Amino acid sequence: MIRTSRSGRSRTRTALGTRLRGSAPLALPVGWGAVAVAWKFGCPLARQPGLPMRIATSIVFLTVGTGLVLGARRRLRRELVRVRAVAEAAQRVLLRPPPARLDGLALAAGQLSATRGASVGGDLYEAVATPYGVRIVIGDVRGHGLAALGAVVAVLGSFREAAHDEAELGGVLRRLERALQRHLRERARDEHPARGGGAPEHPVAEEFVTLLLLEVRADGRLAVLDCGHPAPYRLGARTERLPVGEPLPPLGVLPLPAVLAPDTGARLLPGETLVLHTDGAEEARDRRGRFFGLEAALARGAGGAPEAVVRQVHEALLRHTGGRLDDDVALLVVRNDRVRVPAQPAEPGLRRPRPAPSTHC
Repeated sequence: MIRTSRSGRSRTRTALGTRLRGSAPLALPVGWGAVAVAWKFGCPLARQPGLPMRIATSIVFLTVGTGLVLGARRRLRRELVRVRAVAEAAQRVLLRPPPARLDGLALAAGQLSATRGASVGGDLYEAVATPYGVRIVIGDVRGHGLAALGAVVAVLGSFREAAHDEAELGGVLRRLERALQRHLRERARDEHPARGGGAPEHPVAEEFVTLLLLEVRADGRLAVLDCGHPAPYRLGARTERLPVGEPLPPLGVLPLPAVLAPDTGARLLPGETLVLHTDGAEEARDRRGRFFGLEAALARGAGGAPEAVVRQVHEALLRHTGGRLDDDVALLVVRNDRVRVPAQPAEPGLRRPRPAPSTHC
């Protein structure tokens, strides 16, 4: 004899209740439809000729149709609310906002997706405090929208682990490259099972990621590795491009070189702001084909808080494009709020000890 466990019966009742609640909005239209069919085929008056009976029959069927449309619309609206809630939860986990303060730095980030109705796309960013300094990544997957999420997940997941484990910034970048390669192999295996996970037949099926990896050390010195990504802007006494050294190829295009030497020639002094962005911010155009002036927009917002810079740039972008973006746009703004401690002068009255006299002749 087969016995059903209590938990199994509970799950069955829950599933049945869910189905009943889902079909509740259609109960009234179905009832009206049954009445209309009964009226048309079961009532002798409905079969009588004449204009009044035709009008009455039309009113009944119009009422039924309206009820069906309203019921379906209500159900779709509920489903849309649930889907949006799931998408927002996924966004908070995948592309979570950075902390407002991180090891003496003030941070803010924001993203605009080119896919209508999507809150995440092919751009990625993250900032974490590590024993080696604050490490930051910003990247752009080829393409945009929901199709690029797999590569975003692979790169971000690897960065969140490697940033703490690898002492050298080059080691972090190699971990990101391996994670992306694993993702591309798995995707090729799923899309081309007959090829055994080999390379895609068409080059357009391949993906690559432009990426900027940056480390802010305790003294404000920056270490930068640039894989084909736009250089960030530094806002201080003037607005200028940050030197990032010789760029590397984007991840997924060519293997990384054997030696990865970050550029360490720049600093982020106290009070200065660094703006990392994806190329969608500079390549956005208006209806006349004119590019968005990102540098001018940043110069107008220089000196403001990081969240104010993100908000002002987003508003200027939407005004420039009329709300129609051709590519995803991501911004990550970092301001150095660390205090520079000046050298303390010796107190008056205190004298440095004199060296002991030599005992040699």
